[in-house]
Amino acid sequence: MESGLSAVAVSAGTVTSAVRIRGLSKRYKQLEAVKGIDLDVSPGETFGFLGPNGAGKSTTINMLCTLTEPSGGTAEVAGFDVVKEREAVRRNIGLVFQDSTLDAYLTADENLRFHTDLYGLDRKATRGRLDEVLAMVGLSERRRDLVGTFSGGMRRRLEIARGLLHSPNVLFLDEPTIGLDPQTRASIWTYIEELHRRERITVFVTTHYMDEAENCDRIAIMNEGRIVALDTPDALKAAIGKDRVQITTENDELAIANLKANFDLDAAMHEDQVTISVAEGAQFVPLLFEKLGVHIRSVTVQRPSLDDVFLSYTGTTLRDAESMTAFTRRPMRRRR
Repeated sequence: MESGLSAVAVSAGTVTSAVRIRGLSKRYKQLEAVKGIDLDVSPGETFGFLGPNGAGKSTTINMLCTLTEPSGGTAEVAGFDVVKEREAVRRNIGLVFQDSTLDAYLTADENLRFHTDLYGLDRKATRGRLDEVLAMVGLSERRRDLVGTFSGGMRRRLEIARGLLHSPNVLFLDEPTIGLDPQTRASIWTYIEELHRRERITVFVTTHYMDEAENCDRIAIMNEGRIVALDTPDALKAAIGKDRVQITTENDELAIANLKANFDLDAAMHEDQVTISVAEGAQFVPLLFEKLGVHIRSVTVQRPSLDDVFLSYTGTTLRDAESMTAFTRRPMRRRR
């Protein structure tokens, strides 16, 4: 198979970025979905895009995978320009979409062989590769079963196998575990980590699950079309330096006012709880009961998390941002 970027070139350092973005933007009429982002992803890195639905993550993935043309800026994947060298980009990437694109009326084997035909690969030459990727995702024994009989997690694993079949240099996973239960999500990530170890490829994943972002070498937090933070998960959390304290009270409005007056702390409602950020949250709780002046029903204290990072940079939690996105996208009923 023809490949524009060999593994030798990557390991030798001749290509400094598996993904290189400068000023990338995308506009749909009045909506600017991606607002001039810059980004470099190193070869062999597991990189995460974290943010709510509607943040611009999938739009960015679509531009990097040549499915959507940018409105401005430039992007290179595996050393190739996504606009000027689209075919070379496509030969060097694998892609797993949010929505399943498998044919439920074909077997796992037949779905993969159809993929080899689309890429113009020789079936005999890729027979060993097909066996390899099926074994990698634990589906060897189900290869002759119809995909329509597969669970959601098994379909995701088969799609990942399909994305690996032509030995790409960069594998894009767009919300690979969306709609799956927590146990299956964890299982999918076990397979992702194993394939990354075996294949030594760059993995670029979008997610709105905090626990999944923790699996990445680095993450970019995206909100409203912009990258608002970029670093390792540990570094981002360490930069916050404060615990999140959330309380429910008999009078949340008064509690917020008293936090300002009695403690000189800014508070706001997040996830239906009064939320503040303080150093040493556990030590602060006794003072809270003593001086707040409002009956407290419940208290939770959390060490800095990626959700706190998101809150720090955007002024809202990821869950609240998801709720707002769902609300704004909800179709309005017509008046009769």
